[in-house]
Amino acid sequence: MRRFSQRSHLVTLSEINITPLLDLAFVLLIIFVITTPLLEKSIELKLPRGGQTEKKLDKSDIRTVEISSTGYYALDKRRMALPQMVAQLAQEFRGNPNLVVYIRADKDSRYDLVAQVIDGCQKSGITRYSLRTEPTPDR
Repeated sequence: MRRFSQRSHLVTLSEINITPLLDLAFVLLIIFVITTPLLEKSIELKLPRGGQTEKKLDKSDIRTVEISSTGYYALDKRRMALPQMVAQLAQEFRGNPNLVVYIRADKDSRYDLVAQVIDGCQKSGITRYSLRTEPTPDR
């Protein structure tokens, strides 16, 4: 008889109490529901709309600055020194406030050459300039 009494004493529980697991699952769910919107919205941005510009650029409003890899500058295909070119752009900007400067630099040119042109434009009050590139070929 002693055997039967030992057997009932060693019987393991076949049921698992899932209440603590459900509590943990609900807590994690609440944490994720609260933190997910905060992670997605870190900075408030108003992105510009794509498409065409508000008004078409007139070809007479565009001046093209070219910078060679050897450090030479050209304004509308006329070779000139940087101070002379900046003075010419400033004079044209005083006569035409809609002036836009396209900056085309050789891919092997030094960055400081481009920065000098941008700095000259900004000092002259020209705020509309564009760095031009070749389009990426479609594959």
